[in-house]
Amino acid sequence: MKADNFDLQAYFSRIGFHGAASADLATLRGLMRCQLFTVPFENLDVQNGKVVSLVPEEIYTKIVVRRRGGYCYEVNGLFAMALDALGIPHRFVAARPMIYPVRRPKTHMALVAEIGGERWLCDLSFGSYSIREPLRLDWLDREIVQGPATFRLSVNGEGEYLLQSLSDGSWINLYEFNLSTQEWVDFEPANYLNSTHPGSVFVQALMVVLQTPSGKKVLHGERFKVISEGRAEECSVSREEIPELLLREFSLGEDCI
Repeated sequence: MKADNFDLQAYFSRIGFHGAASADLATLRGLMRCQLFTVPFENLDVQNGKVVSLVPEEIYTKIVVRRRGGYCYEVNGLFAMALDALGIPHRFVAARPMIYPVRRPKTHMALVAEIGGERWLCDLSFGSYSIREPLRLDWLDREIVQGPATFRLSVNGEGEYLLQSLSDGSWINLYEFNLSTQEWVDFEPANYLNSTHPGSVFVQALMVVLQTPSGKKVLHGERFKVISEGRAEECSVSREEIPELLLREFSLGEDCI
């Protein structure tokens, strides 16, 4: 995925990435962690009645120039631009969210990058449950600890992968996907559904999530939670308090309200 206005050094500055960058695993891991800790997962445009733009140049401007966040197509789309600039092979994959009580379509977008013949799942935008660094696709049926979070990946006989997260001693299904390569345009219907359908979680409530080295910060509706080192603190916020909280906790300015 490419944008005519993409500037790799400006992207590095936006996410706080320093040092040498090349088409290797260390760079892939470093970029993913830096972006996770600086670019929030957020649906503020949807909450303001807008259909999220999938124009690559507009995604770059929104996140890098205007210092906003976004949801999966935007945040993972920006990451794909960086991988293109660095020459890291990758593909888009469509994933079926499994966190709902009923079966849903494959509306989530993730990336699979290839380094040295090994394939790595990269996803910077599954809300509170995002993996925190690349996850190798042949690390199957074992606990994978990534900082304060633990994940597990399995695959069935039809080639469908299932990603799970460990929560309070139980495994939660996050999403399933296969390695069928998706084009950028393939996500337009899902993006429109997520931006406009009354049943979409992004339409129903404000969501802002920022991963941190020790946990995460989560704003859902009018509830704000900080999780650090396994401890959680939660409080209510009024609508009037939200703009200041977005600026203080997520570095999101007033132009996004």
